[in-house]
Formats: sequence, structure tokens, C-alpha cells
Amino acid sequence: MGFLSSDKIVIGFDLGNEFSQISYSHPQTGEVETFTQTAGVENFNIPTVLCKRYGVNQWFVGKEALQKSHQEEGILVDNLLALAIDGEEVSIDGENFNPIALLTLFVKRCIGLLGQMISWDKLEGILFTCEMLDHSILEILQQVAAGCKFKTDHIFYQSHTESFYYYMLRQPKELWLSQSLLFSYAGNCIKMYCMDCNRKATPMVAYIEEKAFPFPYWEPLPLEFEARNQKVGELDIGFLKILEETLQGSSAGSAFLIGDGFSKEWMKESLKLLCKNRRVFQGNNLFSKGACLGLLERLHKSKEAQEVVFLGNDKLKANVGMDLLHRGQSSYLALLDAGSNWYEAAKELEIYLQDGNVISFLVTPLVEKVSKVVQMTLQDLPLGPARIRLRLLLEAENELLVEAEDLGFGEMRPSKGQLWKEKITLYERG
Repeated sequence: MGFLSSDKIVIGFDLGNEFSQISYSHPQTGEVETFTQTAGVENFNIPTVLCKRYGVNQWFVGKEALQKSHQEEGILVDNLLALAIDGEEVSIDGENFNPIALLTLFVKRCIGLLGQMISWDKLEGILFTCEMLDHSILEILQQVAAGCKFKTDHIFYQSHTESFYYYMLRQPKELWLSQSLLFSYAGNCIKMYCMDCNRKATPMVAYIEEKAFPFPYWEPLPLEFEARNQKVGELDIGFLKILEETLQGSSAGSAFLIGDGFSKEWMKESLKLLCKNRRVFQGNNLFSKGACLGLLERLHKSKEAQEVVFLGNDKLKANVGMDLLHRGQSSYLALLDAGSNWYEAAKELEIYLQDGNVISFLVTPLVEKVSKVVQMTLQDLPLGPARIRLRLLLEAENELLVEAEDLGFGEMRPSKGQLWKEKITLYERG
């Protein structure tokens, strides 16, 4: 791929509540490969579970954990990501454990599975991807990364949506210059991602729309003939209806099917429709590969990435700044940049108010490209000069939370500790 020197590697870790996957750049070829515990078999899923052996501090991970649990040698701990999000201590074999520590142990042991293939001294970076990201999940992942003590400062995070984008960016252009669809079958729904490009914009703008469709929870098809035929028909008709809704008016030239649930055993009429006038690919490791490719782009931007701006649902789509006086001259101070992930966008700074109690922000949405002034009033702020600490944090892609704290003004006016908070809608979504 030409991104890294041959002795450096990067890792993309797809962390799911049921299964996880690890993709990495091969240290000799630089090509992105996905870890499998069975050589020659594309069985990429690592069950996101731990098993503690009864009475001793011995832990097993993934498939081995399931095996030890089935053999009744230990206690199985599943739903590790959900437990970490919940935050409550987990009781295992008479002891209480921090759920983030359990998730950290899982990640550390999974990364350890790569030990025979890579040298940790050659690790350039690691990127975690999850189905969705917000402040709480990001904080959990950051604690996990800190607990793993990776020997690199290049640690990043992105959603499945962004991983899909980076995966497509490294495919032939004809697959993504028109619409491209991704269907992910996991749990009790099929999630659809539609990537589209505005080729008239300079640079070109790519965006991804998402929609989830309820669908039967995947389980192996029944062995009995009539029951099997009935189940096949239900799944096929159900997916066919989803495709009819999705493909109506679509110009998609390619489609990807990922997830163990998708199978030619039941996709008969639905697959015929999907394959009509478009290329269809099936696999199971797109998100972990997309995470690895996303990290490669962050470290060494490709020509394709320089020509395209991605504005997915995770991206802030407006620039936020302030017009200030600096050394007597009017100047613009950038606070938050469009194109950054909303859950990572934050700013803290101190400003001085000469007089008055109004703070003005300049918001410039990328689509409209017309700036608007949004004002925040600090009620009951004492008269005269004031030193204000500002904290900016996004609560959603377009929802800005501003916190202002009165720091007083030296000996002239001590601070009373006043604090103001205001939510600002930067732009309407969609």
C-alpha cells in the first residue's frame, strides 16, 4: 500500500459487544490483513468474552474462554462493552471487578494473540472502531488504551461509519464515486449505510446516511425440512422488502454484505434484486480493515484523501470562532474546526470582557457558508472588566454546550464563582 516503511505496523481493532476483530498492516508487505486463529480459514470473529477459572486468578479470552466455560472450568463474562458502559462493578467468583479493567484485559489479551506475527517495538499506532461513539464510550476506550500501555502515542478512535468511509476510499474509484451501499447484519437488525459523493464540490464531499431495520436475530437454520423452508422464506422476503425500500431511486453501483447472518442459503430473491446492475461483495472484516486504513490515512495521507472531505454523522459541519481584539487589532480566533469528530471536539480558553455581559460566537456552517452570530448572555455578571474561562463541548453533532466561569478581575473584583451554561444549536441536521 505504500503508506509505511516495511518494518512498521498499525492495528485496527473493531470492538463489539458480541464479537471483535483485529486487522493489521503486514510488516513485510504493508498490506492490511485480518487476524484469524485458524490458519487458512477466514474466521475473523473473536468472541468478546472472558472466562475466569474457578478459585484462581487465571483468565481465558475469546474462543478459548467459551471452551473453558462449556467444559465448566470457569465463569464466563460476556457483554464486556455493555458492562463497561453501565459502569457497575461485576461480581465474579466471589470477587468484584471494575468492568473497564475487564474490558482492558480482553483487549490486551486479544492484541497479545498477534505477538507471534509482529514485534511490539515496531508498533506505529492503533485505532479502535465501534458501532457508535459518544463521550462516554470514548472515555472508556481511552481508559482501556491507557491500561494496555501501548508503546505509541498514535492512538485514535472512530465509528463504524467512518471505518466504512476509509475502507471505500482505498477501493477502485468506480465503486464509490457513485453511491455505495453497506448492509450489516448483527443482532436483531440490519443496518444500512449509504455512501454518496458530491463531485461538483471542490474538494469533493463524501457523506454517509444510516438506517436500521428490525430483523430476526440470526441463528442457524433449522434442520427439519419444512421449518427450514419456512425460515428461509421469512428471511428472504424480509430482506427483499428492505432492499426494495433502500434501492428505490438509488444510483448505487456497489453493495457490501457483512455479518455471519448473510448466507446464500436464504438470500435467493433478495440477492437477485441486489445484484441487478451493481457489483456485490460479501465478507466479514470490513470495519476492522477500515479502522486500519483510517489510521494509515491519519499517519500518511493518501492522494485520494486529499481530494475528498468526509462529512459523516460524526463530523462537525460548521466552524466555530470568535471575533476578538488582540493587541488593539481585530482578529478571528478559531475555536472548533469543521470536519473534526464531534465527540472529540472541545476547547478551553480565557477571555477578557471590557464591559457588558454578552459573549458572541461566529458560526459558519459548511453547507451554507454564511456566518451567523450566536450570543450568550451572562446574567447578573458584575459591571466592569471581567476575566472569563470558557469551555466548549459538543453534546451531539450540532449541539454545542458552552460553559462560562467568572474568574473575577484581580484585586479590583474577586470572583464570586458564578457559572453559566448554555446550549447552542449550530445548524439543523440534514
